[in-house]
Amino acid sequence: MTTLMFILGIVVFAVGLLFSIAWHELGHLSTAKLFGIRVPQYMVGFGPTVWSRKKGETEYGIKAIPFGGYIRMIGMFPPGPDGRLEARSTSPWRGMIEDAREAAFEELRPGDETRLFYTRKPWKRVIVMFAGPFMNLVLAIGLFLTVLMGFGISQQTTAVSSVSQCVIAQSENRDTCEKSDPASPAAAAGLKAGDKILAFDGVRTDDWNKLSDLIRANPGKEVPIVVDRDGEEVTLTAKIATNQVAKKDSSGQIVQGEYVTAGFLGFSAATGIVKQDFGDSVAWMGDRVGDAVDSLAALPGKIPALWDAAFGDGEREADSPMGVVGAARVGGEIFTLDIPASQQLAMAVMLVAGFNLSLFLFNMLPLLPLDGGHIAGAMWESLRRNTAKVLRRPDPGPFDVAKLMPVAYVVAGIFVCFTLLVLIADVVNPVRIS
Repeated sequence: MTTLMFILGIVVFAVGLLFSIAWHELGHLSTAKLFGIRVPQYMVGFGPTVWSRKKGETEYGIKAIPFGGYIRMIGMFPPGPDGRLEARSTSPWRGMIEDAREAAFEELRPGDETRLFYTRKPWKRVIVMFAGPFMNLVLAIGLFLTVLMGFGISQQTTAVSSVSQCVIAQSENRDTCEKSDPASPAAAAGLKAGDKILAFDGVRTDDWNKLSDLIRANPGKEVPIVVDRDGEEVTLTAKIATNQVAKKDSSGQIVQGEYVTAGFLGFSAATGIVKQDFGDSVAWMGDRVGDAVDSLAALPGKIPALWDAAFGDGEREADSPMGVVGAARVGGEIFTLDIPASQQLAMAVMLVAGFNLSLFLFNMLPLLPLDGGHIAGAMWESLRRNTAKVLRRPDPGPFDVAKLMPVAYVVAGIFVCFTLLVLIADVVNPVRIS
């Protein structure tokens, strides 16, 4: 049964991955057609074609390797200075440029001269290239909101899981009371496991972070605490102690290894599945976007540890870069966890949502062959042309993105090497969840 559920989790992720790719390419396709650019192909996957059907002027299909997708637009790059496509060079770098230029004019038909990608205004080309990543962002937001507002997420609540019997500085990393330790305010006040705190010092709250902030902000103060105990409201009185407690960042997350002096009540909060309202959901997603940007910026620095995890005896870190194979494996593990089926589904949806957020941010990097590289090229062309117009100079014409293809090949080579490294690490030393 466990194996079957593991396979089911992989299948769910694979379906989500394929839909995400198709959704991304649909953004490019729909805007390209909107601006009159001819699109001969719309494909999900790479390699041999498994299925295809031609509708109108576009062939739609699925290929064997589901690790990406593409649409083929004619005229992605302008012709060379001589206006001809057949000119060749013995230079390998020039050869790359000319190969890219020729590929951009494949299947050119009479009348297509007005339907080439490079002939569209820069702002239209920006929209076409941005539409793909934007679709991933829209999908990520939709999936995150579905989970946050529909299913809820696991978080600390105002319910009491356990009560500390004494005051121990959290920096000491011990949980056994000594004779010299004073009694905790929670124990002295009579707080019990199972109580749910409804109000603190006259402020009613059902949010753990708000309650925690109130406790921390009132060291040395005697406060009334209203709790729900077996369906009845009971008022307790506690004198908040001063203690060394873990530092929290601006989003309420614990900062590992850092401590501050603040108020201390002395209980552990129970966790539970809590549905978020729209405002909390937006704030949560904002935090995740910030985390994702930080992770993307820190990616080069994680390569040595990733290499050690793949080829040495290093441990695979929890925040280690993970590829499609690793994510699929996590998807399988999600469906083997001993949690309700609704939460298994919610976690799987979260995994697909996170993948789409990463896909959006990654594709926005201003590097060819990524969408962000084409966007940067179109914006540079717009800047050049508008500057020339202001200075009353001749129009410099389209910016030849094909000249950047040697750089694109280098970037693509780096991406391929990194992908292979992540793949090996995902197979021999995968990231695991608990």
